[in-house]
Amino acid sequence: MPPKETHLVLIPAFNPGRLLSETVGGALAQWRSVWVVVDGSTDGSHSGIAAGAPAGVRVIVRPENGGKGAAVLTGAREAMVAGFTHALVMDADGQHPAGRIPDFMAASRRSPGALICGRPVFGPDAPRARLSGRRLSVGLVRLETSGRGAADPLFGFRVYPLRALVDTLERVRGGRRYDFDPEMAVRLAWAGVPAINLDAACAYIGRERGGVSHFHYVRDNIAMAAMHARLICALIFGRRGAQGA
Repeated sequence: MPPKETHLVLIPAFNPGRLLSETVGGALAQWRSVWVVVDGSTDGSHSGIAAGAPAGVRVIVRPENGGKGAAVLTGAREAMVAGFTHALVMDADGQHPAGRIPDFMAASRRSPGALICGRPVFGPDAPRARLSGRRLSVGLVRLETSGRGAADPLFGFRVYPLRALVDTLERVRGGRRYDFDPEMAVRLAWAGVPAINLDAACAYIGRERGGVSHFHYVRDNIAMAAMHARLICALIFGRRGAQGA
């Protein structure tokens, strides 16, 4: 198993239910350092992990929910203080393939200045509406990055160079909730961080298997539309690196 001194697995979690322990266990089977950022959860899903955390596992608890991007930023800052330079971010709900962690980490070690992006491979159980709905975001991000960003901006299984991620996220007001994955795909491309896309299976986990979704169709789609409006305006008016843009 590779050494842990530069790369860790970072799992933001908000009320993920029983799948959190499975996700952490799967990640820990592949990598030594696995951190969970509990983003104001109220379901107690992290209590067992925090109580009996094995070596290499750390649980960071945020008292209030701030969104995925806010949780990642909290974890990224703490990881840099601890001496880590890169983090593989994966969701807590079991949709991301823990078995691909070593391959993604190896790619990051070969190209430490790059963003290693998962290109999702969906199984036959993935809802058609889910596949159709993401095409617009994929097209918009390709436009905003001239095709240089993540192949799928909504798929959050990625290895981030922490310094570039923190610097970029701290400069903007957005990117704190569901807009985190696409906004960082665009802004890191603008910052000159190359993207390397690798295939990764994406599992669809329904409610009958413990799957949890906090996506609010109206609210979060409006937020995503506002994000793309901001990005396109920044692109048009040459304010891509502006503070708060």
